[in-house]
Amino acid sequence: MMGSQEPQKEMFSYQIDLDRRVRAENPLRRIRETIDFGFVRAEVAALYGANGNESVDPAVILKMMFLLFWDNVASERELMRIIPERLDYLWFLGYELDAVIPHHSVLSKARSRWGAEAFEKFFVRTVGQCVATGLVDGTKIHVDSSLNEANASCDSVVKGAPELIAALKAAYQATESKLDDVTTPASYPAVNDRVVSTTDPDATVVRKGSQPPRPRYHHHRAVDDAHGVITAVETTTGSIAENKRLLPLVEQHQANTGQPVQTAVADRKYGTAENFVACQQLGIRTHLGDARQATPNVRCQGIFSDSAFTYNPRTNTYGCPAGQTLKPRRLHPTKRTWEYFLPKAVCAACGLRTQCTRASQGRTLHRHEQQTLLDRARQQAHSTAARRDRQRRQHRAEVSFADAANHHGFKRARWRRLWRVQIQDWLIAAIQNVKVLLKHRPPPAAGAEWLGWVQDPLHRPKTT
Repeated sequence: MMGSQEPQKEMFSYQIDLDRRVRAENPLRRIRETIDFGFVRAEVAALYGANGNESVDPAVILKMMFLLFWDNVASERELMRIIPERLDYLWFLGYELDAVIPHHSVLSKARSRWGAEAFEKFFVRTVGQCVATGLVDGTKIHVDSSLNEANASCDSVVKGAPELIAALKAAYQATESKLDDVTTPASYPAVNDRVVSTTDPDATVVRKGSQPPRPRYHHHRAVDDAHGVITAVETTTGSIAENKRLLPLVEQHQANTGQPVQTAVADRKYGTAENFVACQQLGIRTHLGDARQATPNVRCQGIFSDSAFTYNPRTNTYGCPAGQTLKPRRLHPTKRTWEYFLPKAVCAACGLRTQCTRASQGRTLHRHEQQTLLDRARQQAHSTAARRDRQRRQHRAEVSFADAANHHGFKRARWRRLWRVQIQDWLIAAIQNVKVLLKHRPPPAAGAEWLGWVQDPLHRPKTT
């Protein structure tokens, strides 16, 4: 006989145990068993008073923000609407069926009260847990960056004279970028000295590939080679050059993991002379792409290369193919390279001039003050092992970014101002590390899916 369902609300409900309603293989069950969210209580205890209304448990607030990015919920309002409908959310947060869900403003108020430090410590704790589980080798890291959209439209960008923009940024207390770290060459006027977003003044207007310029942030991260654990994260304004953040990421990785970096892997954007030399001074193998190969100099085609000149370390001079001697003239203050030259008259009278230079002042050479270290670094960068590591980097670093963008809302800032965007990036990186932990954690024991039904014989599944 066919049955029919008569919808009728029960007047009373007894013995509803959410712990038995959440299946054993639900990821939230494993997360709750693996991650200690309660640490945040001690971290933020000093920020709460002894009197007044009782706040929502900080551990519950952190779990809510975790869920916001774990399932990429559209907004905090939407999250609060979803929580009562999801038994696993209620169980994860420690709520009962009839519990009153906090207002969504609780989350924004907590962020303002806590600041970014509590979320950074949450990320660092996930790194430490991966290290303790043996998922981090620590000796080889893959470094990369992503230019992400700020939560501000192009219509919010205003243009003006540098003095006016500087006054606006001061009024908004915008985060200023160091001149040495920006992508704009020193010989060009900085675009962001003349524009500012009134919606998010910390974001800088940057062009990404063929896309038009718009307010953006730059996300930098280091990924461990062993299992793809994210060990270092830094968020900057969009105008900060990625190659300027290599060494800070190395330092952060070593502080978070306790392991010294032996090999750094990155693409050509990081393969500058400054990074090559700095890594060699720290004893780090430089499996970086060489920035010199990115844009070949067309003007140098058909003339003698630098390798045609012989360096004499005893006299600190170069011998040219015509037998003349190039002497050092000056040290570049920024590039830290010595310039070697011949007098204009000597070059003009040389029979090999057309094969040597097209410059009216004659041929010059540049040699880095740490050229020996630079040569060793470039030799490592062009090795077979380095090319193999850069191919593996596509699997480690780029897949890490793709996962964050596809599943956790990484490509666009959810909130405004730099410190809030940092919170978002730390939470997403922590979530990705938790996923690595769950992936390599032993699965539930056989028969664990029955645990929720053991005490309820009326609803126990039938066996064959």
